[in-house]
Amino acid sequence: MITVERRSLLKGMALGGLAGVAISSSGLSLANTVLGRSAQGLAPTLAVVSADVAGSAFVHGLQASPFNPRVQVMPANLELEVLLGLQQRLAGGQHQRLIGLLDDASAALIVDLARSAGARVQWLGQHSANPGRCAHRLLSAQAAHGCALQLSQQLHACGQDFSLHEQRLHSRAPTLQLTTASRAPGDDQWAATLGYALAVLGSSDTGRAPLIARRPAALTGTYVSFLIEV
Repeated sequence: MITVERRSLLKGMALGGLAGVAISSSGLSLANTVLGRSAQGLAPTLAVVSADVAGSAFVHGLQASPFNPRVQVMPANLELEVLLGLQQRLAGGQHQRLIGLLDDASAALIVDLARSAGARVQWLGQHSANPGRCAHRLLSAQAAHGCALQLSQQLHACGQDFSLHEQRLHSRAPTLQLTTASRAPGDDQWAATLGYALAVLGSSDTGRAPLIARRPAALTGTYVSFLIEV
C-alpha cells in the first residue's frame, strides 16, 4: 500500500540519506552489475519526470543520445492511477530502463515501487538548482561510476557554476568532490548534461550533451534523479 509517510522519504536527504534510500530504508540494493542491453544496444528507456521537467532541457539531453532518440516521456505525479500504471509496467517482465528527474516525494514512491518489482538501481542523485548555480549529491553503483565524472567535465567545459559530491558503492575509489566558479551563463545546462549522461550510461559513447541557451523558465529548486534497470 502507498502511504503518505513515504512521500517524505527523500525530503531534505543528505548523502547518507541517499545511501539509506538505496540500501536500508527502501530495501533496494544498488546494482553491482553492468547495465543490461538489448540486441540493438541499451535497453528501451522510459523517462519518468515531473510535469515541469517534461519539456525541459533534461528531456532534450535524453533525446540527444544516439540510443534514445524516441525515448518515451511519462509525466509522473502522486496520483494513484499514475502510480498503479507504473507499477504494472515494472511488474510486466519487459527489460527496460527508467530514467527519472522528479520532485523528492514522487521519486520516493517510484523508488519504492521499483523495490517491490525487484528492479536494480544504478544511480541516485539529488540536485539543487538556482539561477546561475547548481549542486549535485550523488550515489552510484559500479556500472555508473563514470557518469558523475562525465557530468562534471561537461559542466566545467560549458562554464557552468556547480558543486558535485559523489559516493561510489562497491569501489575503493575516493569520494569525488568537485566545485567550480561560473565563466558563462548556462542555467539549464546541468539538466541537459545530466539527461545525456544517464541516457548513454552503459555504452561506449563519449559525446557531449547539446548546449542549452538560457531560458526564461529554467529548472530551479530541488530534484531527485535515478536510473533504474528492470
